[in-house]
Amino acid sequence: MALLPCVEIEPNEPANRAIIWLHGLGADGNDFAPIVPHIQAPAGAHIRFVFPHAPQMPVTINGGMRMPAWYDILEMSIARKVDDAQLRASAAAIRDLIAREQERGIAAEHIILAGFSQGGAVAYETALTHNEKLGGLMALSTYLATHESIALDPANKELPILIQHGSQDPVVPESLGKHAYQWLTEQGYHAEYQSFQMQHQVCAEQIVAINKWLSEHL
Repeated sequence: MALLPCVEIEPNEPANRAIIWLHGLGADGNDFAPIVPHIQAPAGAHIRFVFPHAPQMPVTINGGMRMPAWYDILEMSIARKVDDAQLRASAAAIRDLIAREQERGIAAEHIILAGFSQGGAVAYETALTHNEKLGGLMALSTYLATHESIALDPANKELPILIQHGSQDPVVPESLGKHAYQWLTEQGYHAEYQSFQMQHQVCAEQIVAINKWLSEHL
């Protein structure tokens, strides 16, 4: 199967780390590319940023309109009923990108997954079911859509997880971010939760916190 098309930003030195960053519903891989100049790599870490484009598909909650999406959202309810099969297919596509980074010489433990909103749900599924230890997971303004059915892999039981959410988020309520944190903690994962005074977005204070977390885990 062909790999997802991606926006890729290379470091000045040969890459020895990678961050695969998934956008939200209706956006594309260009959405988070402008954040790269604000990411401060720790000494010795040369990061390749990979921003994949989600495929186009009809989205039920948007009247069946076709748009970039990682999976269909069937109901705009607090439970967020989603198409699990499509979500897992997207996770498999991200797993292929992880494999490509390994082929390019970057160890799995030096690969971090990041995802915003719908992309974060796919990042959760991918990281928590991956059979090789990854470097970390950043879950931004998102939710753990498959918590009732996910097949957790022990390889990532010690995975560093950073969860960030806006306290005024009208799209993905902060309660969903807190629910993911609580669920992961109950399962024994090492998750860190951070809340920011913002809506469904990324703010400067949050990027400072991301840089601090990356310096500890990259």
